[in-house]
Amino acid sequence: MTEYVTIGAADAPLRTGAIKLHGPEGFEGMRRAGRLAAEVLDMLAPHVVPGVSTEALDDMVREHMLRGGGIPATLGYRGYTHSSCISINHVVCHGIPSAKTLKSGDIANIDVTVIVDGWHGDTSRMFLVGDVPIKARRLVDATYEAMMLGIEQARPGNHLGDVANAIQRYAESHRYGVVRDFCGHGVGRLFHDAPEVVHVGRPGTGPELKPGMFFTIEPMINIGRPDVKVLDDGWTAVTRDRSLSAQFEHSVGITETGCEIFTRSPAGLDRPPY
Repeated sequence: MTEYVTIGAADAPLRTGAIKLHGPEGFEGMRRAGRLAAEVLDMLAPHVVPGVSTEALDDMVREHMLRGGGIPATLGYRGYTHSSCISINHVVCHGIPSAKTLKSGDIANIDVTVIVDGWHGDTSRMFLVGDVPIKARRLVDATYEAMMLGIEQARPGNHLGDVANAIQRYAESHRYGVVRDFCGHGVGRLFHDAPEVVHVGRPGTGPELKPGMFFTIEPMINIGRPDVKVLDDGWTAVTRDRSLSAQFEHSVGITETGCEIFTRSPAGLDRPPY
C-alpha cells in the first residue's frame, strides 16, 4: 500500500519510502530551482556544435549554475565528478563529459540538476549537432511528444500507470523501444526520492497522483530494442543493439487541477531545433 506524508519547509528531507506531499513553499522552491536548471540548458543551445568537447560544455554548466546562485547536484554525487551527464547517439543516459568532441550528425542529451536553496531542479533536453539525419530527428521528436503526453496524464486522481501508458503507447506506435532499466523519480529537497516513475505500464496502476507530489518524467526511447547495458565505468548506459537513443526530462508538481512543469524553458527552447 502506498504511503503518503505531508511535509513542511522545516521538516528534515529524509528518504523514508513514503511519497511526500509539499505545500506552497515547496512549489516556490521548485520553481526557482527548475528555472535555473532550464536556463542552463537555454544557455548551452548555441554552444552545442560540431567540434566542441563535452567537458567544455560541462564547464559551462557548472559556471552558469554557480553564477545563478545554485550548485551542481551531480558533482560529488556517489563519486561522480562532473556537473552534467552528456549522452551521445547510442548512449542512453549518464554519459560522462570528456575530451570527446561532438561531430555533425550527432544527437546528444544533456541532463542537468541544480540545487537552489536546498531544492533540486532536474531536467534534460536533446540537442541536434550540425546536419542530423531525418531518422534521428524523428526519434528526438517522438521522444519529446511521448514525454509531453505523459505529462498530460499527470493530474490528481490519475495514477503513475496512466503517465507510463501514455508514453509507452505513443513510442511503441512508432515502433520504438521504451527503456525499462531506468526511470523517473520523486524530487524536491532530495535528489532521488519516492516514487519511482516508470515509463511503461497499464492505466490505473501504480500510486495515485495527489496534489503536492513532485517527480520527474524522463522517458528514454530507442530506435531499436529497449535493452541497455552499463559500461565498465559504472555510469554510462548504452543500447545493447547500438541503436540511437533519445531522452527528455521535466520536473513536475501535481496541483489541485493538473500539474505544473517546473523546468520549462524561459526562452521557449523546450525542443530542438533551437
